[in-house]
Amino acid sequence: GDKWSTAFSALRLVTFLGVLLISLRTVTGDVTYSFSEEMKHGSIVGNIAKDIGLEVGKLSARKARIDADGNSKRYCDINLSTGDIIVADRIDREGLCGKKASCLLKQELVLENPLELHRINIQVQDVNDNSPQFKKNTIKFDIRESATKGSRYRLDEAHDADVGQNTIQAYSIEANENFRLNVVAKSGGGKYSELVLEKELDREQQQELAIVLVATDGGTPQRSGTAVIHVTVLDANDNAPLSWCVMHVLT
Repeated sequence: GDKWSTAFSALRLVTFLGVLLISLRTVTGDVTYSFSEEMKHGSIVGNIAKDIGLEVGKLSARKARIDADGNSKRYCDINLSTGDIIVADRIDREGLCGKKASCLLKQELVLENPLELHRINIQVQDVNDNSPQFKKNTIKFDIRESATKGSRYRLDEAHDADVGQNTIQAYSIEANENFRLNVVAKSGGGKYSELVLEKELDREQQQELAIVLVATDGGTPQRSGTAVIHVTVLDANDNAPLSWCVMHVLT
């Protein structure tokens, strides 16, 4: 009756679970590859068949495929004839990971009959594909000619979407008589620069100055960005007016 039916159903369930546990074999050892962002479609990342110790001929028979593991896109594919893992879609490190020091993508190799899963970790390396940029092309200052030597004027920072050595490493300005550049390292990382007055300004000699500011990164090849520092020299009223008599004599 119902008793035997229930027992038989339970036995079938136990048998099914046993078969499932035998057929489902999840491999805990991950396979990790490291390659640069922006690699061309079809570029070889590594050979998964060799790395997991599987004969290449079994890939097709076991319907091997790559699935995304928690990602919205599948960035890799598998060549069933060779066992190579290849780039399936453009990988933009900055778009995926921003300024994070590490950029890790997770994909999964799926094999059937029996079901077998291998997690593939892809460490995406940064390439120097972004140049330093200033928010504004021109940085403006109004400075009185009475400003004293050593006066400092903080400049806008440049920004670079790359990370590590590929981000901004140095600032410089073109040679000029009045100013030098002081570069300051920030406590949280990064750098900014200050314009330091080296020689007093004289509006009667020069009313405006234009100095090129350059930010450079540490990549290979090196990239740079520029902005123009525009200084307007304001009058300090340092020339007393000549009296009418003196002017009459002079003329």
